[in-house]
Amino acid sequence: MTTTATRKPKTTGHREVPEKVALAENALAVLNKRYLKKDKQGNPIETPEDMLRRVARTVAAAELVYNPRCDVRDIENEFYGLMARLEFLPNSPTLMNAGRELGQLSACFVLPIEDSIESIFDAVKHTAMIHKSGGGTGFSFSRLRPESDRVGTTGGVASGPVSFMRAFDVATDVIKQGGTRRGANMAILSIDHPDIEHFITAKQQAGVLTNFNLSVAITDKFMAAVRDNGEYDLVNPHNGEVFARRKARAIFDQIVQLAWKTGDPGIVFIDRINAENPTPQLGKIESTNPCGEQPLLPYESCNLGSVNLSKMVKGNGKKEVDYDKLGYTVRTAVRFLDDVIDVNKFPLEQIAEQTRRTRKIGLGVMGFADMLIDLGISYNSPEALATAEAVMGFVQSESHRASEALAAERGVFPAYEGSMYDGKVKMRNASCTTIAPTGTLSIIAGCSSGIEPHFALCFTRNIMDGTRMIEVNPCFERAARDGGFYSEDLMKKLAEGAHLEDMTEIPAEVKKLFVTAHNITPRGHVMMQAVFQKYTDNAVSKTVNFPADATVPDVEGVYLMAFDEGLKGITIYRDGCKADQPMSTGKAEPAKVEAVMPAPKPAGPRKRSKVTNGFTEKVNTGCGTLYITVNSDETGVCEVFSHLGKTGGCAAAQLESTCRLASLSLRSGVAPDSVAKQLKGIRCPSIAWDGGKSVLSCADAIATVIEHCLEQGKPETKGNGNGNGHGEKKAINDFGLVKNIAGQCVECGSILVYQEGCFICPGCGFTKC
Repeated sequence: MTTTATRKPKTTGHREVPEKVALAENALAVLNKRYLKKDKQGNPIETPEDMLRRVARTVAAAELVYNPRCDVRDIENEFYGLMARLEFLPNSPTLMNAGRELGQLSACFVLPIEDSIESIFDAVKHTAMIHKSGGGTGFSFSRLRPESDRVGTTGGVASGPVSFMRAFDVATDVIKQGGTRRGANMAILSIDHPDIEHFITAKQQAGVLTNFNLSVAITDKFMAAVRDNGEYDLVNPHNGEVFARRKARAIFDQIVQLAWKTGDPGIVFIDRINAENPTPQLGKIESTNPCGEQPLLPYESCNLGSVNLSKMVKGNGKKEVDYDKLGYTVRTAVRFLDDVIDVNKFPLEQIAEQTRRTRKIGLGVMGFADMLIDLGISYNSPEALATAEAVMGFVQSESHRASEALAAERGVFPAYEGSMYDGKVKMRNASCTTIAPTGTLSIIAGCSSGIEPHFALCFTRNIMDGTRMIEVNPCFERAARDGGFYSEDLMKKLAEGAHLEDMTEIPAEVKKLFVTAHNITPRGHVMMQAVFQKYTDNAVSKTVNFPADATVPDVEGVYLMAFDEGLKGITIYRDGCKADQPMSTGKAEPAKVEAVMPAPKPAGPRKRSKVTNGFTEKVNTGCGTLYITVNSDETGVCEVFSHLGKTGGCAAAQLESTCRLASLSLRSGVAPDSVAKQLKGIRCPSIAWDGGKSVLSCADAIATVIEHCLEQGKPETKGNGNGNGHGEKKAINDFGLVKNIAGQCVECGSILVYQEGCFICPGCGFTKC
């Protein structure tokens, strides 16, 4: 492994180039696992400093294209310093692939799908190639003829968009992106497509299209019809004929209902996106990347990067935004991202051609919540909105000025003529700013993610040897130590689910400052997104969080507000809404279980009675519907049986063995509550939601049903059965956080959190996007 320890510190543009990158333990773990170059045995053969130097050197090489006599080493040092000080980081594919054989540096791609088998399966093939190279893909399925439409060449009938989406989903399932990232897709369908209702309900059943985010492309005309309680046309894209008419309000209500129930679909306001399409002469935008923040034309890609706002604060007493430093960072980052386009090895020639025509870049921000804390501003306040407006307005204007300067030096982007800038201002890049998800990048940079509030101040992280470690937000730990109220016991209580507002030892001003995601109203989330959207060329990735007991009208109000406030799209997440993954957590009293005294311990298990009595309870699990039977004899609980809806396979075999051993234990005199205790809390990657409570695994489900037997002799009543979210609202796990917890990380066993339109692990950096 090489090292940079012998290099002397240099300064570039009055900024020091550090010898060593100051990385937290978490960041080092993420880099070692995903980003650093490895040998054939999987051992890292470069340091974090080597990685950043590799990236800086590769990207700076583009400077020689425009000025063969430039001192490229100075540019390299400038790029390296920006990243080494953790003031700016490019998207993950750039960090992973720059200077390596793969060389694919972009995160976002949109592929066209025309109404033919050839086009559809070309797109499937191209999707696999992009996912292998580390990118995510977006598609519009709006050009495909509807289900059951006549196919003239064969005399058969069409399968429809949703059916073909499954082919993309399966392809994504078997491709692992460069060995480091899972594939992610966005599927968009126009609101006037005849199959729109099928699309809206496509993810209603758990486990379907798991590699897709879904969004409906909504038009201004449709929204006007919703408001006027009018009708609108469904149009067959194959022949342009009106297929049917629908009540706009009925379709909108269906979108809202399914979003409330499952989290999908989101919505994109497609007319608003195209009103700000920088190159309308090249065609209309029909789709976005997987998390929705990057609208793109067919075959376009975009490379992204984020400024760390937590590093843009100055002052020892009263702190303020360091706009000089921020301006320098933005200008250098724009140059960096423009250079990435020239050194990028695109996965398809069509993508290379289209990307170079428009030269879109997406500079965004992370660490915004940390910046607010440093400035003494609560995220949930008018001052926070004003700060967002000032900071993002500055980033937007500086990025455009930097692009203008590059245009003067290198020329405008090739599709400039006919663009929105034509005759007004010379621009190097058709778009400059995007607020993208920064889940893994923010772990590396040691800051809050994107423009999101903190999801927790303390949480427990699983370490590889099975031990657990409490992670404390650095800003909160500093405030606690400075305020004299820090203690290991306090941090443990918070990690276990105690709420900040209930802790009497914490000053009121600290409680006000350190608000977390669940303290912020959905309206507050929308208003923050709207302010950032106002100063963003592309779109904004942000999740509007709802508590588990939010109603359908609550979601409707946010969707209408998003349209009124000028958003280009919106994603909502109601705690526990995704039946196949998420769980909500809340500090609750543990169930009181009466221990049943065992019979005198026999030499072996007691003989099974010929007749036993019991009940069967249906439980939704991540593996499917599980039917659990608990029977009792004259002595007490004596046996457990289970049947999984998906018969056969390893899961069914494991369940049979679990039930056999549990039954043997029960008939051997082991108390039922002891058996339940051993099974309770076992977690698998497929966490589910049942009756308002989390089901961590099939074993956990069995334990719960045994407890129901002991408590009441019958299954526990589950909610009110009316499907409106007003039954049980909370569940418990070892984190006890009432917020958007989303299952178990498949790699480190920690929790996942749903944030910025994606499932992210704060422990190891794993992301499902």
